[in-house]
Amino acid sequence: MSESFPSAATLPLSKPLRYTLVVCACALVTLIAFPFRSVLDLANTVMLFLLVVFLVALKLGRGPAVLAAFLGVALFDFFFVPPHFTFAVSNGLYLITFAVMLAIGLLTTELTTNLQDEAERVRNHEQETLDLYELARNLTGAATLLQVTEAMQAYLSRCGYHARLFLLDNAKILDTHNCSVLEKQLLNLALTSAEMVSGESESGNAPPFYLPLQAPMCVRGVMAVYPEATTTAPPSNRREFFMTLASLIAIAVERLHYVAVAQKSQVQMSAEKLRSSVLSTLSHDLRTPLTTLVGLADTLAETPELPATAHDHACLIRDQSQSMCNLLTNLLEMARLQSGKVTLRREWQLFEDVISASLHLLKPSLGPRPLQVELQKNLPLVEFDAVLIERVLCNLIENAAKYSGNAQPIEIRAFVDGNEACIAVCDHGSGFPEGQIDHLFELFERGSAESAKLGVGLGLAICKAIAEAHGGRIDAINQATGGACVTLRLPRGEAPVIEEEEEHG
Repeated sequence: MSESFPSAATLPLSKPLRYTLVVCACALVTLIAFPFRSVLDLANTVMLFLLVVFLVALKLGRGPAVLAAFLGVALFDFFFVPPHFTFAVSNGLYLITFAVMLAIGLLTTELTTNLQDEAERVRNHEQETLDLYELARNLTGAATLLQVTEAMQAYLSRCGYHARLFLLDNAKILDTHNCSVLEKQLLNLALTSAEMVSGESESGNAPPFYLPLQAPMCVRGVMAVYPEATTTAPPSNRREFFMTLASLIAIAVERLHYVAVAQKSQVQMSAEKLRSSVLSTLSHDLRTPLTTLVGLADTLAETPELPATAHDHACLIRDQSQSMCNLLTNLLEMARLQSGKVTLRREWQLFEDVISASLHLLKPSLGPRPLQVELQKNLPLVEFDAVLIERVLCNLIENAAKYSGNAQPIEIRAFVDGNEACIAVCDHGSGFPEGQIDHLFELFERGSAESAKLGVGLGLAICKAIAEAHGGRIDAINQATGGACVTLRLPRGEAPVIEEEEEHG
């Protein structure tokens, strides 16, 4: 990146030594040509001095070549133009010779050094391109953010800089810990403006600058570049170069982000597939023996000849077997829903019917618990699978009963909200844990991991799957007055018009 290095053709000598060599070269040409001044034509002598100017320009640079041009004219005049050993000129035409000799010397110097500078710029550009290609290759092969940072630092260290990456977190906020107030402002300015921002110079060095990591999809953060103590070139001269560098870093960071997302999705898909397979297999293998156990336990509990203690034990076995059977049913239902093998038997029905059927089914388990059912007037017909929606309501009512006191009422409301027909089940218990409501609809998620309540965390997941299969949704909130409220929302659709039969007289 630096342009202060001598070209490949220029000898890396100190400045005094280069000017000393110029003087020596001109003196040597004078010593060689002087004995033959009577034989050599003056034009040939001029060519020797011009050759010295060209070689000096080629090997020692512009300044020494200019000195060689002037010194050559002076030596040519003093030693070879009559009268000798004086700067006086007997013929005015020699002045034209001196002027042409000096002009050709200076023009040769300019052309030669310009050509060398251009060749050096081409070589530097080629080297920068190769370095950028190597950096891009290293960034492409980087598997972690640490490897990206190491490749960036290794590249910039050769250019006299070091850098630091400030990336956006999950909340889209720039991570600027351990930064001064001024640097935080500069970092955020570079992020919001999407332009390179320069900082303040310290101790006469080149100032630090901040470049946004603009990736194809979005800005991923900011790269702060700090010059080393020996770097004095201002970064504004290489703005496009540094923006290209920042773009390469941004693409590498974005690629790592999406690789992590893809890996996480792949792991989740594999885990869900394995879990569904295990659930389906276990559910089918355990369903028959559990059904038999429930039937035998129920028969034993109904036997009148049993002593009171044995009868209580038989009832306990029956209840626990039924609970286990319900859990297994939920497992099997979830496996069927996830496999996509459930066929909806949609019919236009009233919410009143499915609510009544669910409460009748749960009557033995609810017992004397108070229930409050509120139905909005003129509820429309809704198209749904009655068996599956009944399963949803049973799960929601059971959850409300499980997590609230026996004396607390369970409220069931049916209403219309815009284009959605809704059934809400609310209780007055402890409510959902704060910050976990969105996760409660995932598989095997429970309000409290160590809860003494029976269950494996499938009820709400099944409700969500059934609601989405109907094109609806389900949401949950904590009520301001205490307790939780879960609402099933189904699309209203266009209900068929029912024509009333005409009365015949």
